[in-house]
Amino acid sequence: MNSYSRLTMDRSAVDSTQKYPISEGWLRVGPLVEVPQVLRELGVDPVKVVASLGLGLKLFDDPENTISFATMGRLLKRCAAWTQCPHFGLLIGQRMGPASLGLVGQLLQHLPDVGSALRGLVLNLHLHDQGGVPLLSVEEGMAMLCYAIYQGGVEGTDQIYDGAIAITFNIMRALCGPAWLPTEVLFSHRRPGDVGPYRRFFQAPLRFDREQTALAFPATWLDCPLPNVDPNRRYRIEQQIAVLEDMDSGDLTGQLRRILRILLVTRRTSLAQVAQLFSMHRRTLNRRLEEQGVTFQALVNEVRYEVARQLLENTHMSICQIAATLDYSDASAFTRAFRRWSGTTPAAWRTRFLTND
Repeated sequence: MNSYSRLTMDRSAVDSTQKYPISEGWLRVGPLVEVPQVLRELGVDPVKVVASLGLGLKLFDDPENTISFATMGRLLKRCAAWTQCPHFGLLIGQRMGPASLGLVGQLLQHLPDVGSALRGLVLNLHLHDQGGVPLLSVEEGMAMLCYAIYQGGVEGTDQIYDGAIAITFNIMRALCGPAWLPTEVLFSHRRPGDVGPYRRFFQAPLRFDREQTALAFPATWLDCPLPNVDPNRRYRIEQQIAVLEDMDSGDLTGQLRRILRILLVTRRTSLAQVAQLFSMHRRTLNRRLEEQGVTFQALVNEVRYEVARQLLENTHMSICQIAATLDYSDASAFTRAFRRWSGTTPAAWRTRFLTND
């Protein structure tokens, strides 16, 4: 396994003005298989919804089918609009658990304790989801399990985040048992008009307009042993995962985008620090990126730009708060960078988005 994948932390973005190719992330359909049924329950014909995106219902018959991450975002956004259900993503996510993650979900059940299982999730989710990345961090006795989108230019990120954090909640309940509840749930989008569905599902305090979407809970849960662990089954799953890792290892820029999304929140995005994670000299990393027609700084800008757009579009966070989240010295430095990326200011971008939404 590459040394980069031993990290357990979080962050993401995309620069629409840069000239480098941006790889298209994808997702296994597993977490979306209930989309047609939920549409029916809400009185909408799923055939019409998926056909409007050039898809067919057969896509949802096999959880191993894949869909582009951007198309998934458009699908959830369209489902929310057609059903007039602003928490459609939550409805999908709350029906899904570890099984929806395929091999990755199977592995979690055969690791020795909750902490090991969550680290296994962090290290391997990219084999299921190449548009978002999880983070597990512990500070002052509290654990934070987050999910962050790094695929650029994705619509419906609020729906994706709601679905992802609901699945994460169900994973925690599956690992810890029904007694587990989060201390609080954070959302990187605005407070919805009706928080009732969120309160009923999460049964915990809700915090909206935050820089990340996450579950917070006492870190003591990480030490809880898991029942029914089968070492032989774990070995077979790890062998299958190793094969998938080998297939994924050639996408250096994709790996970098994922890792930069992880590292941005920790303020550790220098070339030397990232090169060390890949066990190579920074000149070697630069040379390999040049061979792929991209530069390290361009990738960092992609990450920052995508995070900035998500926070501007989905939250009420101030420009100063977003600047601090992205590790800028002040709001004016962030504004200058954002203008270079987009041709306009963060405030103007937010106004335009809200006007067109």
